[in-house]
Amino acid sequence: MQIGVSTATYFTRKYTEEAIVPIAKLGADVCEVFFATHSEYTEQFGKIINSELEKAQRFAPLKVHSVHALTNQFEPELFSLNSRAYADAMDTFKNVCNVAKVIGASYYTFHGATMLKRTTYNYNYPLIAERVNILCETARKYGVEFCYENVHWAYFCNPDYFRTLKDLCPDLGCVLDIKQAMQSRIDYEEYLKVMQGRLRTVHLCDYTEDGKLAIPGRGIFDFVTLFKKLADYGYDGVCLMEVYAKDYKDDNDLQEAFDYLKDCLERAK
Repeated sequence: MQIGVSTATYFTRKYTEEAIVPIAKLGADVCEVFFATHSEYTEQFGKIINSELEKAQRFAPLKVHSVHALTNQFEPELFSLNSRAYADAMDTFKNVCNVAKVIGASYYTFHGATMLKRTTYNYNYPLIAERVNILCETARKYGVEFCYENVHWAYFCNPDYFRTLKDLCPDLGCVLDIKQAMQSRIDYEEYLKVMQGRLRTVHLCDYTEDGKLAIPGRGIFDFVTLFKKLADYGYDGVCLMEVYAKDYKDDNDLQEAFDYLKDCLERAK
């Protein structure tokens, strides 16, 4: 397994491209690029990222593992019954996939449709599966694998959603997010059980006993046990630190958290 960092960790503190070199300075060999706005869904922006990746090589052989777009800018409309909204969303999705290809990313991290109302949602699985299969096929044309992430405020907020969908979508990968599992009040191993064989990325964050998010090493989460369980489930891929800007003071905090995760991984062996 590899420990990397998502540029989302710097969201609101630095522009996306400005986070690349700092990630390499932490010692990370791999990262996820979190695009923050539509102007970043362009081939030209991909070239800017590549330029920063070249600069980063002075500190670490940093490569892009995956990309992630800001969900509510277009992803929910990928399931819209309005044909015009759906077509516009698909155009944006293709643009993001193209940038992923330009910067050498292998995976697309997807949140998808959101649950904005406190109500019971009845999933239209035939429609969802049809759209997801189209997304998988479209992403594959750009050399990218489409991966659904568990998110407590989106459709994939519980393991049953992916359990049903994966049987209908043979090419669908997935992303395990530790903090989102906690916020869904579901043990992350319940997600691991349904993700086995499909897991491509893991997002790492810590949290306190009362559920407040924290950088790794400053909460109660047992990362050593997580890494052992991931290995037991056959996972040998990338684990990315993804924390929020409000949860740390400076790059020294991030360095401490990154080193802590590396040490936990070593102790898990």
